[in-house]
Amino acid sequence: MKKSSIIRSVALGALLAAGAIAAPANAQDTIYVANNAYRTGPFSGSGIPIGDGMRDYFTMLNERDGGIGGVRINFEECETGYDTKKSIECYEQAKAKNTVVYSPWSTGATLAAIPRAHIDKIPILSMAYGLSASADGSQFPWVFIPPLTYWDGASIMVRHMANELGGMDKLKGKKLGLIHLDAPFGKEPIPVLENLAKKYGFEVKLYPVAAADMQNQGSLWLSIRRDRPDFLYNQGWGAMNPTAVKEAIKNNFPIGKLVGVWWAGGDDDARAGGAEAKGYKSLNFNAAGTNFPVIQDIVKHVVEKGKSLAPKEKVGENLYNRGVYNSMLVAEAIRNAQKLTGKKVITGDDMRRGLETLNVTEARLKEIGMEGFAAPVKVSCADHSGHHKAYVAEWDGTKWTKGSDWMEPLKEEVRPLIEANAKDYVEKAGNWPKRTESCEKSS
Repeated sequence: MKKSSIIRSVALGALLAAGAIAAPANAQDTIYVANNAYRTGPFSGSGIPIGDGMRDYFTMLNERDGGIGGVRINFEECETGYDTKKSIECYEQAKAKNTVVYSPWSTGATLAAIPRAHIDKIPILSMAYGLSASADGSQFPWVFIPPLTYWDGASIMVRHMANELGGMDKLKGKKLGLIHLDAPFGKEPIPVLENLAKKYGFEVKLYPVAAADMQNQGSLWLSIRRDRPDFLYNQGWGAMNPTAVKEAIKNNFPIGKLVGVWWAGGDDDARAGGAEAKGYKSLNFNAAGTNFPVIQDIVKHVVEKGKSLAPKEKVGENLYNRGVYNSMLVAEAIRNAQKLTGKKVITGDDMRRGLETLNVTEARLKEIGMEGFAAPVKVSCADHSGHHKAYVAEWDGTKWTKGSDWMEPLKEEVRPLIEANAKDYVEKAGNWPKRTESCEKSS
């Protein structure tokens, strides 16, 4: 190992050991925010940039503003390696430290945390991942899944396919393949895709990828070549995504017909395919790039001061900016909770109220340096997602560009499925804690 690499590794270890953001000695003057992370293991290629973006946004708020509402944020990562058993340990650690919000950062970890959080009254923020049915706030008062769910994403993929073909009526007789991690995350889109296939007359072909085979997809792509799907939707994560891009090119699958879920839109995912990856697509709900005041402030107050774990050239990449977006949601919910309660140091219950009435408008996005960075997001008592718009991002060979207009999910298809599955989850759970107030009374 080169001397410079050794120095960087030691520095990185020291920063992580000290906690993501150093907080003042008096914990009563801080707000503690817990976050699962995976900077190690086969999913680290995706986990690292997201973790860096999340961390840097809170560091920037602490450095530039002294925190939120005069209170510094103590943001701490708990390394899981994307292991659900380890995530439970991280949840218990977060609970012991009175976190105001818990971010599981995997669907498996979210599923494990949901029953616990409802008893412990700890808000879960599973931003555009996790259990799609938890968008029903009347049944899941402690889980929040803005700005959209995997079921919304699946419906937007079908809408995109229809747009490419010339209309929803042109879906009949077509074939949509789903490459998916053989895990709860990967299986999430299946119910919606199967429902829409029945309605519009297209066929869904499933291509599961075991975690052990993420970088060995040869046999799967033989099946894809045999089936010849018209489009492929990639519900992939970590090392699975760059492998899928490379295999699509190797097997002469039209790269423009391969569309990833928003987690398959990392810059390194696309770069893996070299020049031939130009035209690869991914759903997205945030912008990439550094040409936003919020990113410039992060560079000024965090990166240039040596307080970031991210290499400067990685700042502004798509998944880094996704982490920034996630922390923005947390910060705005904290700010909202402070306003609602009149408290500076809020509790988990206060945070739930802050999340449940979250309303980040165009004007607010401009105020915080995010104009054009994302679409407005609004959460309500009954709707803990908002089912907001997404767009199709396109790789131009060196960076992500906006490849479509913003598209609404097929809400009329998705919302009834969410409500039915939420009710089924609660009935099967038994002794499920009910809301202390109805959404009608609290809205």
